Amino acid sequence: MKDYKKIAKDVVSGVGGQENILSVTNCMTRLRFKLKNMDHVDEDKLKATPGVQGIAEKGGQFQVIIGTDVSEVTEEINKMGVVETSGDLSEKTSDEKWYNRILGAITDIFQPIIPAICGAGMLKAFLALVVFLKLLTADSSTYQLLNLLADSAFYFLPIMLAITSAQRFKSNQFYAAVLGAMLIHPNFTAMVASENPITFLSIPVKAVSYGSAVVPPILIVLVMSYVEKYAKKIAPDAVKVFLVPLLVFLVTAPLAWIAVGPLGAMVGDILLVVFEFFNDQARWVLPVLMGALTPFFVMTGMHYSLMPVQLAQYATLGYGTLLGPGMLASNMAQAGASFAVGLKTKDKVMKTTAFSAATTALFGITEPALYGVTMKLKKPLWVVVLSGGVAGLFAGLTNMRTYASATAGILALPVYITDDMSNVVNAVICIVIALVVSFVCTFFFVNIEVEEENVVQKNTGEESASVRSLMNENATQVYSPLKGDQIPLSEVPDNVFANEIMGRTIVIEPQIGEIYAPFDGEIVTVFPTHHAFGLRDDKGAELLIHIGIDTVELDGKGFEVNVHAGDKVEKGELLGHFDINSIKQSGYSLSSAIVITNTDQFTDVINTNKKDNLSNDEVLFTVFN
Repeated sequence: MKDYKKIAKDVVSGVGGQENILSVTNCMTRLRFKLKNMDHVDEDKLKATPGVQGIAEKGGQFQVIIGTDVSEVTEEINKMGVVETSGDLSEKTSDEKWYNRILGAITDIFQPIIPAICGAGMLKAFLALVVFLKLLTADSSTYQLLNLLADSAFYFLPIMLAITSAQRFKSNQFYAAVLGAMLIHPNFTAMVASENPITFLSIPVKAVSYGSAVVPPILIVLVMSYVEKYAKKIAPDAVKVFLVPLLVFLVTAPLAWIAVGPLGAMVGDILLVVFEFFNDQARWVLPVLMGALTPFFVMTGMHYSLMPVQLAQYATLGYGTLLGPGMLASNMAQAGASFAVGLKTKDKVMKTTAFSAATTALFGITEPALYGVTMKLKKPLWVVVLSGGVAGLFAGLTNMRTYASATAGILALPVYITDDMSNVVNAVICIVIALVVSFVCTFFFVNIEVEEENVVQKNTGEESASVRSLMNENATQVYSPLKGDQIPLSEVPDNVFANEIMGRTIVIEPQIGEIYAPFDGEIVTVFPTHHAFGLRDDKGAELLIHIGIDTVELDGKGFEVNVHAGDKVEKGELLGHFDINSIKQSGYSLSSAIVITNTDQFTDVINTNKKDNLSNDEVLFTVFN
């Protein structure tokens, strides 16, 4: 079981500490930070943190990819006193561009309502399925009640968006809710439907239906946030409690009716023209682009920024072609490529990761596959791009459409149900195309072993460059306590060491049964079974030397020690002996782990590039304070 408290602590430390965090939220798989200063982020430390699958910076946010259990980490972070909030659009960090602030605002506004939208979408899909199976009729009261429940999430979208916009712009959420409700009030809706001229103080008001509107409530609340700030400045304290909301309503509402709301509606009209063009002239374009480019949108978090466009499509056309079909193609391509990697790789850790990631990708969660498999190995990612584009082309040519929002996975098939069942059939075919093409191309045309070796070479090359650039007088050099060959962590028959759960780890297959002090320091612990030592150097680096796997069960047989807890030792001093033949004959692995157990307390820990014939004169780790 993961230690979410430790992951939270390590992540907060990696982003520069609590004092560098403006806000933190989470989506389905990643933490999304607004930070004061990006220079304080330790990316290498975050990448090395167990439980962190990757990092990204986009849309004014620093994102830490955790996986589907990200909410557990968020909860632990909030327990530390980091409040889950959203920042003001006008509040920018030291190096944040204007367009990143806009993308960040869109993401923050839509992210909280996505679960409600998806839930309502799946409910509509469920209703379509039960009607198709003739378990309910559309005129039954049960159907009508459930249908109005599902429709509520979309019809009252202006209110929800007004609330989340107020959170983003740091204004009063209840003022915003009133203004959002004003747009869909039955009396205003009736005035629009009557087609009679509407005026406010003799000024014409454009008759616009704001049900399911997306852009207008956001723009209205943005204007309201500035009106509210000014009202608070001019209102006397004695009457502020009622004067501020009165001024907000009297100023913002007319602006909303006369100018801001219609401006937002105009944006929707423009989007409608764009959608109709693509649907009539080039219906294949959007699914192909989304099918091919979704990995890069997910990588940067920009897929959330497309949600308002998708909702506008539902509001104007009644169906969606932007996100659903293309993302379904891409997600299934991720699953197919990951399954192929899992079957083909000989790396035990990668095999486990690939099969797990492939399974979650089938259900529409692709971050584990993207960061843990395809992007890591590179060529499989390009296979995903190709396969997603091919399946997206099929989706576009067959005019696949979604009729509700849902996570693009196999469980979302009901959102394709309509009177013409060929839409569902085409969705199934799209899934098969993406899975088969990506699986076949990855399995037969990608050399997984070469790709894995390239990853190792790239990492070690980056590490050597880091050593050259970061070496300074505060660095601690940890020398090899054993003579032998370094073995890949993927071949270590112990998950704790293989996954570096205790800290940065190197595993050595010893050739000689002698243990030497890796630095000048102190013996902190000698385990009673003499198979492991704990040491600390003068600069605070704590090291575990663990001889063999499960050798604690030998109860000291085959081990001798020359030191005791509290002893001061010098680099190269003999700490003890172990009998290689005796341990092997007892059936135990001699793979010996050398672990920096307090890795999270240092700026970085760099591993050696050397693999073979290590000795006490070889540096295993360079630890930077």
